[in-house]
Amino acid sequence: MIQKKICLLGATGVGKTSLVKQYVEGIFSEKYLTSIGVKIDKKEVEVVEQIVQLMLWDIEGIDRYCGFQAKYLRGASAYILVTDQTRSQSMTEGLEIQALIKEVADIPGVLAINKADLPATWHWSENEIDHIKSQFALSCITSAKTGEGIESMFASLAALLVD
Repeated sequence: MIQKKICLLGATGVGKTSLVKQYVEGIFSEKYLTSIGVKIDKKEVEVVEQIVQLMLWDIEGIDRYCGFQAKYLRGASAYILVTDQTRSQSMTEGLEIQALIKEVADIPGVLAINKADLPATWHWSENEIDHIKSQFALSCITSAKTGEGIESMFASLAALLVD
């Protein structure tokens, strides 16, 4: 079995914990509980007749009160940067987080644009979003509430990491 550590990063309240819970347990809760520190979940997936165990590190939201902790990236195979399409600031903060990641780790990144079940209310144009997406190994539109895009995001990432 191959083990891969994946860090989920992003601003507070973008849905990192909800994405993991939906992926691992098939559960969505409307109750918002802020993550403190890191919570680790595991899920096994099959990629090209190999079992890959994804170690999902759900890292607390990064904001002005809780700065970026580079130590969480040690040993990581990839990261998922989660943004919330109903909050422009989450993309701005996400890009700041990505710049910090690039300073300390050379690993593939996935851009997860979350909350696809809600209308996008951010000011980013399609051209700007396409430019941002081009900076990542993969980009996905997801909804932790409906499950949209989550299985395929993790399957694509696992396949990328096995190649």
